[in-house]
Amino acid sequence: MNRKLIRPNFGEIKEQMGRSPKSAIPAELPSIAQPVVDLATGGRNADPNAASAPQGTGSPRRKIAPPEQTNAESFYYLKQMQSKTPMVIVLQNDEKLRGIIEWYDKHCLKINRIKEPNLLVPKHNIKYIYKQDEEPRIRRSRSGKKDDSGAPDVDLPLYD
Repeated sequence: MNRKLIRPNFGEIKEQMGRSPKSAIPAELPSIAQPVVDLATGGRNADPNAASAPQGTGSPRRKIAPPEQTNAESFYYLKQMQSKTPMVIVLQNDEKLRGIIEWYDKHCLKINRIKEPNLLVPKHNIKYIYKQDEEPRIRRSRSGKKDDSGAPDVDLPLYD
């Protein structure tokens, strides 16, 4: 018994059928025949529910749309939760919450805070999030000490 697991060469099939490899496609192999193009539809499928090609490509298949979720958000939250990174969450009203992300789901984050109650923050109220270590350093004035180092201290209001 001679079984081939690999698709045979079409030239061999044509020779077995008694034709030269350069001849037309045999009628016995309809699966490899070229599709008939309907000129009325411009070569596209007449079925409106069928996948249509973008204009100008001539291809019967449409490009696959990118995935709706990339899971980048989930990856970021999991990484910060595992390392227990202190985070700063800036809300829509510019209020800042500091704490560690304990838990998250599709709509909210649970924030553990030190010496303050834990919070469940809806994601639609969050403007942006960053690591507390990446917080911009601001030079703060000291009320009790004055040193003449040549560089004047800038008085900025303390935040939080």
